[in-house]
Amino acid sequence: MNTLVWVLVGVFAYSFVAFFLKSRGILPSSVRVQGPLTTLHTKRGRDFLNWLAGPKRFWRAWSNVGVGITLVVMVGTFALLLFQGLSILQNPPAPTQVNQPQNFLVIPGVNDFLPLSVAPEIVFGLLVGLVVHEGGHGLLCRVEDIDIESMGLVFLTVIPVGAFVEPDEESQRAADRGGRTRMFAAGVTNNFAITIVAFALLFGPVVGAIGVAPGMAVQGTFDGSPAGDAGIGSGDRLLSVAGQNVSSESQLDTALAGTDARTVEATVDRGDGPTTVSVDRRLVVVGSVGGNPANLTVSNDDDPITVSAVNGTQVFTRAGFRAAIEDATMARLSTSRGIVTIPIGAYITRVAPDGPLAEAGAPTNDTLIVTQFDGERITSSADLNAALDGTDPGQEVTLTARVDERSETYTVTLDENPRDGNGFLGVNIFPGTSGLVLTDFGARSYPAGTYLTLLGGEGGTAPVNVVDSPLGLVYVALILPLASVILGIPNFPGFTPAVTNFYVVQGPLSLLGDGVFVLANLLFWTAWINLQLGLFNCIPGYPLDGGRILRTGTEAIVSRLPVDSPHALVRTITTSVGLVMLASLVLLIFGPTLLN
Repeated sequence: MNTLVWVLVGVFAYSFVAFFLKSRGILPSSVRVQGPLTTLHTKRGRDFLNWLAGPKRFWRAWSNVGVGITLVVMVGTFALLLFQGLSILQNPPAPTQVNQPQNFLVIPGVNDFLPLSVAPEIVFGLLVGLVVHEGGHGLLCRVEDIDIESMGLVFLTVIPVGAFVEPDEESQRAADRGGRTRMFAAGVTNNFAITIVAFALLFGPVVGAIGVAPGMAVQGTFDGSPAGDAGIGSGDRLLSVAGQNVSSESQLDTALAGTDARTVEATVDRGDGPTTVSVDRRLVVVGSVGGNPANLTVSNDDDPITVSAVNGTQVFTRAGFRAAIEDATMARLSTSRGIVTIPIGAYITRVAPDGPLAEAGAPTNDTLIVTQFDGERITSSADLNAALDGTDPGQEVTLTARVDERSETYTVTLDENPRDGNGFLGVNIFPGTSGLVLTDFGARSYPAGTYLTLLGGEGGTAPVNVVDSPLGLVYVALILPLASVILGIPNFPGFTPAVTNFYVVQGPLSLLGDGVFVLANLLFWTAWINLQLGLFNCIPGYPLDGGRILRTGTEAIVSRLPVDSPHALVRTITTSVGLVMLASLVLLIFGPTLLN
């Protein structure tokens, strides 16, 4: 039974118990229950709000700035959701992990992108967001002389999911339209202010106090790999292999390529100091593409696939494998699943119909394995990429490939690669050799330095070029929990205990020790949650703040028009916009699944 089912069972059980207690009159009057939602009402705190609302001119100026920001975000949100909804209707995208309904819930452990390990930080950020949001509404109520009936918290079963301020209806109607608009915008304004403060602290002194620890951070190892069998695992740092220091996957590959030894010594730090382990190398298939000529498929449910010989010669390392296939266009592989004979080259998964290789006559619907490029032998994707790096746009090259068990040669005029300006074939290349990815070690690196750079620190190379500006840093921080989908790196969980071995604390804040990581997590998730709350509440649909501001703004415009029934026109406009937003949200969540 998965996590979501357990959550639904718990919600049903809570609702049943709450209904029973309510029907028996056991619950106090301050606790109100409606299904799984529970609201806790109180009148305490009103005197504090009255005192805080003293400098009314300041708070009105503050909220006027917030109204301007909210209106800009409202228009942008409306346009974005409308565009996304129309795009999904016209050309439904394939369902992805992002589109799964549970991933629209900000519940750690249920949402695939919010790990359970950071639940305390996310709950803290959510509580801060709810308090400042509803506190802003309450404060502006008193600034605009709107009475407050009660205020309190909203719980989904026992999880705080909202807060509220309940204005007196008659007092609210008596307030002028500008006062009501400022009151509605106050919550969003405060959420954005908390976001700015938290990100400023995170991007400045806190991230500046974190550095990357020496060695290659290990995200994990492949099933059945030599590194995994030697006890190397997630959270370790690989300091050296075969006597060479390593700090990245490319340096690890270089160290391994420099020795033919079947057994190598590796120095590992698991957080308690360096230790040495022996790794017995062997070739393991850790990746495959469907339709590869060896007809081998890597699956978590099956035993690892090993390659023990090439054309009858035993091989244990990738260097030995390359030496065995270098002069052979066809090779006989002895694997743990039998002997297979395959062409050796770079596997092309797609030929763009309007790309240079297609224009040279290559088929777009057949499997291609490139075996030669402009006179150079190609045995893998690395060979083909290296050859392309040495070409220029407009250069004419010859390319030989295996197509449906026959060899074909094409004369290709290269285009310009938009990423690096080199020559461009117009193809997608699968990593490895002939649709198979092999390793003789099997440790996967964790991009510790990349995360630090994306958060404004130093230590790695960023996959996007937007981190030089404050808005760029905010954008990157917003998408980091979805990094596997958007940036092609693992999702960022924060500086959790599982990854803190990859970092060191430095500078003046080093007195806090590991407390720096706790502070970084609190700031990151508080900023992230508050930004999400602010953006969501700007959606121009009732009962969100954006919908209420839309109503007051529409009333202000319609009141100046010569119409007989202004209230009906206001209702028509706001209802129409709200329905469009609701439909767009439904399409965004369920459209890719329902329309495919």
